[in-house]
Amino acid sequence: MTERRPPRDTRTTARRGVSGSPAVRHGLARILSKQGVCSRTEAARWITDGRVSVDGRIVRDPEFPVVAGRAVVRVDGQAAAAADRHYLMLNKPRGLVTTTRDERGRDTVYRCLEGAGLPWTAPVGRLDKASEGLLLFTNDPEWAARVTDPACGPDKTYHVQVDRVPDEALLRALQAGVHVGGEHLAARQARLLRAGERNAWVEIVLDEGRNRQIRRLLEAFDIRVLRLVRVAIGPLLLGTLAKGAWRMLDAAEREALAR
Repeated sequence: MTERRPPRDTRTTARRGVSGSPAVRHGLARILSKQGVCSRTEAARWITDGRVSVDGRIVRDPEFPVVAGRAVVRVDGQAAAAADRHYLMLNKPRGLVTTTRDERGRDTVYRCLEGAGLPWTAPVGRLDKASEGLLLFTNDPEWAARVTDPACGPDKTYHVQVDRVPDEALLRALQAGVHVGGEHLAARQARLLRAGERNAWVEIVLDEGRNRQIRRLLEAFDIRVLRLVRVAIGPLLLGTLAKGAWRMLDAAEREALAR
């Protein structure tokens, strides 16, 4: 009696590469974003507007599955080649919003990059409108994900001016943390930098980047923030970079941040 073989799964075979391993497909908007062409949100907008084609056919679904490197993707008829990767740091001034566009018409951090001739680039993490200091940008989403990973990304160091002079007990309490809105907020390190009669500068180090984490933590102890400046991300220091100025990162700096 001849043994019957199970039917062949032609769908799986069609997705396998030359080596026999399954070819990974991603949504079309994600493909454009990973190439550093634009943000995923912008890519989705282009796609729904009918500006993107795959193998000569207009596609309007941002989640349309594509195998990177196999399909010919074009935007406005031009091949969507991967953009050169770039990585930069900005000394963000107070009063700017960390977003690509603001629905309320407020000035954004991109005001500092005007006229630079840069291709699309996105902030790595964020600083709120009232905060200042070191802010990274890149068009490399995988690098950005490593830098912002709460499990293994680099620590962030802030210098915070507060409306009182904290004692050692208060600094220890900031490190022990407090529950706020169902979250446990704590500083990895907190130390006094210098003090006046009614206010002081405190250095706070975070090993994660929750929304308004320092401000909410200090508010829980009835402490008001007067100024908040991010001065370092991992080994990368803000240094003497002027307010509103930016510079490219070198290879060693990029590798150290994403290690």
